[in-house]
Amino acid sequence: MTRQTPALGATTRARPTSQFGTIGQQQPERADPCTMVIFGATGDLTKRKLFPALYSLAAEHLISPSFAVLGVGRDASETDQTFRDKMRAALAESEEVKSVDEEIWQWLAQRIFYSGGEATDESAYDAIKARLAEIEAARPEEARNRFFYLAVPPSVFEPIVRHLSSSGLVPRHNDPQERPWARVVVEKPFGHSLETACSLNALVLSLFAEHQVYRIDHFLGKETVQNILVLRFANSIFEPLWNRRWISHVQITAAEAVGVEARGKYYEEAGVVRDMFQNHLMQLLALTAMEPPPSMTADAVRDEKVKVLKSIRWLTPESIPTSAVRAQYSAGLMKGNLVSGYRQEPDVAPDSQTPTYAAARFHIDNWRWKGVPFYMRSGKRMAKRYSEIAVTFQSPPHLMFGGDGAHRELQPNVLVMRVQPNEGVSLNFEVKVPGAAVALTQHLEVAPVDMDFSYSEAFGETAAPAYETLLLDVMIGEMTLFTRSDEVEAAWKIIDPLLKYWEEHAANPMPTYAAGGWGPAESDRLISLDGARWRTP
Repeated sequence: MTRQTPALGATTRARPTSQFGTIGQQQPERADPCTMVIFGATGDLTKRKLFPALYSLAAEHLISPSFAVLGVGRDASETDQTFRDKMRAALAESEEVKSVDEEIWQWLAQRIFYSGGEATDESAYDAIKARLAEIEAARPEEARNRFFYLAVPPSVFEPIVRHLSSSGLVPRHNDPQERPWARVVVEKPFGHSLETACSLNALVLSLFAEHQVYRIDHFLGKETVQNILVLRFANSIFEPLWNRRWISHVQITAAEAVGVEARGKYYEEAGVVRDMFQNHLMQLLALTAMEPPPSMTADAVRDEKVKVLKSIRWLTPESIPTSAVRAQYSAGLMKGNLVSGYRQEPDVAPDSQTPTYAAARFHIDNWRWKGVPFYMRSGKRMAKRYSEIAVTFQSPPHLMFGGDGAHRELQPNVLVMRVQPNEGVSLNFEVKVPGAAVALTQHLEVAPVDMDFSYSEAFGETAAPAYETLLLDVMIGEMTLFTRSDEVEAAWKIIDPLLKYWEEHAANPMPTYAAGGWGPAESDRLISLDGARWRTP
């Protein structure tokens, strides 16, 4: 049986993705007709993430037959065909596309175009307008929807958004229902500090309405991250326990096995705190700790996240030395191969103070979480790539098992939400070890076990890649998984004091950890102050 492509008129229902406000309601058969304009079209993000996501959306019949994509890049010699050929080659190398169906590719390829020009040069926007006029000529005016994806370094965000506004490509729309719509998608990092984030927000919101701006964080597109709210608020067994009385502490980990690779110059400016804490980890904390929203709409969910972020106790020069740890990876073994340390990587200063690992303890000063520490950690060149949220419950108050001669303490129950890889949820709890010896020994033998749920095992397929989910959300105007301006600034207010303190107080010596390990000893001491220890998979 031949696989039916979108061009052949298939009409499948859009799968529920992150559209919390529309799950269970009538779903659109496809996204709106629209044109995606990608600045940085020949860059790594476009090849590795954006085009694999677009191909998958095409394969699932979720984008309109009137969809088009216009790549914008510096190379003026690039043509529509050479750009298509490069994207086809990128799909063949993609880890997110198992195999390329030639019929689906041809359907998508006919909708791919290219425009050469410098994104910071005003004249490039005349060429973009001309290409869009050609591409959209057959569409009625109300169907000429567009979104502009800034897959470019943060240093050129400002001139691009200014030109998008002054050229008329993105007029300000105060009514979210206005057609045709125009949207702007901005990649992280959004700002380099609190001051720059506020400045960028002020600029963007002086040109566009908030509902036109999609600040993307790909962590929020992952199935388990979306499932946090469903797990909490759709299951009555968890929510009554989700507070300071029953929860001992929460650990949020994002471990990476890779080093900085060829991105030494970028990483020297960013570091692990800007790269991971201000966006990814703070978003996971907010979703884990937020109150139930009155409805599953974008603003209702984001309102509650902002409340959590505003309740986090700020780190101070007095508290930082005992509440945060930084370190760099040194040489070590990864899968049996010796890899170099961070200071030996290309474009990294030999006396660099940029951390590749950080761990911190945060407290949320509100009724639900008062006194419950939230631990965050992230690092490169760690033993294994994994991200998770681990909610550790209080230990039983009285240990009646084991008799007088038993000294093993019962392990606390732990609910683990795995973000990557093998997305899913597990619950650790104690059970009796089988056997009849209890009658002779007068004590029970107890052991911990895991009850595990895996998306791939339960549903027979792996979770949709994050960018696939997020691009579809942009096309349908669903903003739940995108950060709002006040949310960005609230997160920066938490992180900025830590960055400033570390920049003003050099580590001498800088703590290190061997590549292939689980971080520095200083991090273990940090969490042990509260009688806890880091989880390892």
